[in-house]
Amino acid sequence: MADRLRARWDFDNLPLQCGISSGIDDNQSQLATLTAIEQLLQNNGLWSHFQPIYSAKDASVFGFEALARLKNPARFPDPCHLFKAAQATGSLALLDLHCMETALRSLDTRRFVPEKWHLFLNVCPETLINPEQLLQRLMPIVETLGIPPGRIIFEITEEGVISNYDQFRSSLSRIRTQGFKFAIDDFGAGYAGLKMLSTIEPDILKIDRHFIANIDRALVNYNMVDAIVTACHRIGILVVAEGIEREEELAVLHGLGIELLQGFLLGKPTAELTTAPAGELLDYFALEVESPYSGDRSLIGDIATPIVPISHDDQIITALQRFQTTPDLRMLPVVNKDKVVGMLNRPRFLEEHIIGSHGYGYSINFQKTIDLVMERSFITFEANNSFEDVSRKITAKAGKFQNDNLVVLKNGHYLGIVETGLLLEALTERNVLLAMDSNPLSGLPGNNSLQREISQRLAQNQHFDVLYVDIDHFKPYNDHYSFERGDTVIRTLAEIIRESLATHLNPFNFAGHIGGDDFIIITRPNIGIFIAESLINAFNRRLAEFHGADDHTANGYTGYNRRGDVEQLSLLSLSIGIVSTEVNMIASYPQLASIACEVKKAAKMQPGSSIARDQRKLS
Repeated sequence: MADRLRARWDFDNLPLQCGISSGIDDNQSQLATLTAIEQLLQNNGLWSHFQPIYSAKDASVFGFEALARLKNPARFPDPCHLFKAAQATGSLALLDLHCMETALRSLDTRRFVPEKWHLFLNVCPETLINPEQLLQRLMPIVETLGIPPGRIIFEITEEGVISNYDQFRSSLSRIRTQGFKFAIDDFGAGYAGLKMLSTIEPDILKIDRHFIANIDRALVNYNMVDAIVTACHRIGILVVAEGIEREEELAVLHGLGIELLQGFLLGKPTAELTTAPAGELLDYFALEVESPYSGDRSLIGDIATPIVPISHDDQIITALQRFQTTPDLRMLPVVNKDKVVGMLNRPRFLEEHIIGSHGYGYSINFQKTIDLVMERSFITFEANNSFEDVSRKITAKAGKFQNDNLVVLKNGHYLGIVETGLLLEALTERNVLLAMDSNPLSGLPGNNSLQREISQRLAQNQHFDVLYVDIDHFKPYNDHYSFERGDTVIRTLAEIIRESLATHLNPFNFAGHIGGDDFIIITRPNIGIFIAESLINAFNRRLAEFHGADDHTANGYTGYNRRGDVEQLSLLSLSIGIVSTEVNMIASYPQLASIACEVKKAAKMQPGSSIARDQRKLS
């Protein structure tokens, strides 16, 4: 609670007990508290500061969030205590309305109105439940100031819990009829969750600071934010990342397709309308973020063709001219802004809407707009979907769509299209590469395939465990028992790996042989430890077969070590190092390989078969 209130009112030094106690003496009556609140409001004891919200595209100001400040904190030390007291005395709506009026009257409208900025006003559900009171108080001020209602955004906080969702939805609808917009604050924290999202259907969503903090190092946070952004873009909601305090956070957020940015790093709340972030931070807005879909072609975004789309409100003649001037153009995506809403298939478009059944199609349809003739049946994929995933989903939807082209999105925005024929070619190419790279001894994919697989999963921001499996004492075994017996051990371990993965049946699993006695396994997080244990148990059961009954019973054999000296040598064993990307931000295959080698070495330091896990955590 303390963190939430601190985020809302944006104070640097709130007392730690803010979320625990209202600061009101328990012996003081509610009547005295209510009287103090009324006196504060009558004496204009509040004023407003404004924190800028920037467009991630060009660093321009999108708007400002109004934040309450106390002129004289004698009775209430800070807004946190004031709002807790108002909630306890049933005067929260009264205080809310006063704060919004104060913010509106504090605006420098000579700058605000011409710049077409937006104003974010914090409001509690209790205040919104009485829409007539809110409109009667605010509409006259808004009209006098000349601010279009569409540029005022009520930012719904969770000071109160919504008890009647039907009534709340009806109240919002009444306020929307006047042109006002809504945002959800602190999404992902407390009550600001999916039910609130579906009820409010906001224009803007502000992701809670909890998910923004350390997003450059916390992969869980990164994937959560990425999923929220993708979902919001698909349903047409703008996203604000709030609480940005570090340059590293800003750099990561810039690459996620988030439209709006807010935080102390970019601008602190002030009484004036501050409009420019620190000069050195402007460099981030000018960056062309490197695409994660470069390198080996393994993701659908790698082969997408960025065909310039046509707008849904263009006339048919515009589409006809595009097809006439580009003979090879088979499909034309239709967008509303940058959201794909339909497709035009060249043969069907020309036959049905230009020629028509009696040859008068163009005469009948030339004044129509594209949205009246476009095909609405098409399949979309995010650019970081693998070829295999796309192929499986297309097969599952066979016969359910007409178009032979796939629409590719990046963070919900149009990126390009892919012909299904090109996808089949890419899949064939991938399968050939896998076959050529297979290790002839084990039959498992080799080092190149492993590198492609891991790099692809990193690009998709997946969580996974990597198991580095190494056979201990393998060279002296080869020297003593023969290379032929050594090859048998390699083939047997490969078989054990396949069998172990089969018991954890999941298309996510992948195993490869990087050469010699070293293997790599990729699994879902938290499954790796069980697979490692099953590998060791199955391998140990084959030791008598590998060494013979006598040496197995003796728990060792006499042979030459690496220095050429005769000594008592140990039986074969397995050392397995496990690295998880679930809590560590892994940027590349070489980085992951380096960590896996270190962890595997730690396992080899232990006697017999052993497992070591990377214990580094984000602090």
